[in-house]
Amino acid sequence: MKICCSRQELIKSVNIALRAVPVRTTMPILECILIDARQGDIHFISNDMELGIDTVVNGVTEEPGTIAVNAKMFSEIVRKLPDNMVTIISDENFNVTILCEKTRFALAGQSGEEFAYLPEVERDERIEISQYTLREIISDTIFSISQNENNRLMTGELFEIGGDRLRVISLDGHRISIRRITLKEFYSDAKVVVPGKTLSEIMKIMTGETDDMAGIYITPGHIVFEIPGTTVISRLIEGTYFAVDQMISSDYETKVVVNRQILLSCIDRATLFVKENDKKPVILDFQEKDLKLSIDSPLGSMKEDIYIDKEGRDLMIGFNPRFLMDALKAIDEENVTLYMTNAKSPCFIRDEALSYTYLILPVNFTR
Repeated sequence: MKICCSRQELIKSVNIALRAVPVRTTMPILECILIDARQGDIHFISNDMELGIDTVVNGVTEEPGTIAVNAKMFSEIVRKLPDNMVTIISDENFNVTILCEKTRFALAGQSGEEFAYLPEVERDERIEISQYTLREIISDTIFSISQNENNRLMTGELFEIGGDRLRVISLDGHRISIRRITLKEFYSDAKVVVPGKTLSEIMKIMTGETDDMAGIYITPGHIVFEIPGTTVISRLIEGTYFAVDQMISSDYETKVVVNRQILLSCIDRATLFVKENDKKPVILDFQEKDLKLSIDSPLGSMKEDIYIDKEGRDLMIGFNPRFLMDALKAIDEENVTLYMTNAKSPCFIRDEALSYTYLILPVNFTR
């Protein structure tokens, strides 16, 4: 095999492929990036058996072939090369030579035949969505997936398609995040749980530009994301997702409209007195036209008044400040509306169109 491409193109493709290289594995071949130049195009392929990536390198194939190279070492070599054209050559003994200007690296490779190729997945119905929108709805929900592997379903997000609607849901036992968008076409109904790791890597690969499109294919066992030049294949999390709709209520006794940025900044100031992993709640005391926000900890205390527009009963309620901040940061509106029933029931933050809904469970507190 002999291929040529610029160092910058190599760096871009290596960075994408590295996202599916496992940190630890009992299969050394999975620590490699497969360079596949058998069909003319140059493909960098990686696979951790849960997530697989195939990205096309912008370069020239002079002699077709395939070789697997250690991902970490190959990445380090590429980063330290001069900023010029790079030639990569492999021989029948799987020895790899990397040439750039007067720099020459020799690297031991492995047979490409031993590599775990990506699964063949049927791609029947392509769901079109802009990269900007896909990145936005993942970003607006991924913070409330669980990091606890004891409940695998909570470590992923539900992608639910019904007609021309896509709804994405995540929850961790303390909060629920829901984003809903309208698609440009009608599609077959589907409900799948996508691993949070997959969605996190997809966010980093996408450009996020409004005009750049992404394609999604859903099968019983896998989901495929197609981004120009890159294909990501991920296993789905098996199981029936939680009955989230039964957890969502439209009843409330207190409705509050407040400036989002003012409330966010106020809570941010309150967290100065909250150590990492500290469960000290921020107290929200909703009165007639005034929200009295306070926090009291061994490090100090803070109080602040915020103007609000309130309907219904006065209410004093406590929350984990980080959970409130995560939801407020995900909303791109001047004002937000909070719906509450009592100090023991969830708070809902949502808009009238239900394009977003955030449920946050309150925290017990003593005064």
